[in-house]
Order: sequence, then structure tokens, then C-alpha cells
Amino acid sequence: MKFKIHLLLLAFCMLAAPPLVRAGTLQQKDYLSALEADKIRDAETVNERIKLFLTFADDRLKKFQYELDHPSTNRHGDMLNSLLNAYAGCVDDAADLIQLGIEKQENIRQGIDMMTARTKAFLVVLEKLSSEGAERELYKDNLDDATEGTRDAMNDAEKAKKKVAPPPVRRKN
Repeated sequence: MKFKIHLLLLAFCMLAAPPLVRAGTLQQKDYLSALEADKIRDAETVNERIKLFLTFADDRLKKFQYELDHPSTNRHGDMLNSLLNAYAGCVDDAADLIQLGIEKQENIRQGIDMMTARTKAFLVVLEKLSSEGAERELYKDNLDDATEGTRDAMNDAEKAKKKVAPPPVRRKN
């Protein structure tokens, strides 16, 4: 009887182990390439990760503009929407990392400054696309979401500037 219980327990553990092992691995964001995900993983500080996500967001926005200027023959609308979603995901992740850096009390001033500067530039591009972009009906909803997410990220960065401790100052004796 004890042998059967041990055998059942062993069988249960073997069946339950693979999902637990898979759940422990880091999930790759669907809008990042494998190389980009590796760069994020390899970044040692939150500040570096913020900079990487903003660089990737800039890349997605440039690809979006290129796709508008040089439309592909197939799945053009899907490509535009996926690039805008990827852009918004990168900006949202950078904003989330700013909050994480504040909670951990890390030095993220450079990331916050970069977020403030880049989101202002991103908003100019997004608002221009919103007013005079070609084929707006294909991507209007995602463009509105991206614009709103960028504004939220910019506002969060402005608030974070006030929350982050000022840099240490050396006293002269």
C-alpha cells in the first residue's frame, strides 16, 4: 500500500515539474527580438534598461514612419498596428522601470531625463501623424493609445524627477 502511495506521489511530482520549470523562466516580450531581450537581460542597472527600452521605442517609431512612406504589399495595416503596439509597449516598460527604480531607491536620474526628453520628441511625431499621417483610419486607435501612453509616461517622468533624491554634494571643510 505504501509503495503505491509513493509511486503515485512520484508520478504526480514528475507531471507537475515541467510546468513549474517553464513558469520560472523569464518571458520574452512579444514585441522584442531575441537580441533585444538579451540586451535587456544583460543590462546591469535599471537606468540602462530604461535607456534600452527608449531606444527600442525610437526604433519602432522610425520603422512605423518608414512603413508609412514605403507600404508593403501584404499585411500593411497589420504591420503598422504591430509597430505602434510595440512602440507603446517599450514606452510603458520604460515608465514601469522608472517606478521600480524609485521603489528600489536607485540612481535613475539619467533615465528619467532621457524619458522626459524622448517622450517630448515622440509626442511631436505622434501628434503630427495624428493630424496629417497617411492612411490614419488603419491605425487611428493604436495611435491614440500610443499618444496617451506617451503622455502618461512623460507625466510620470516629471513626477519622478521630484521623487528622486538629489545627487550627493561634497562638502568642503
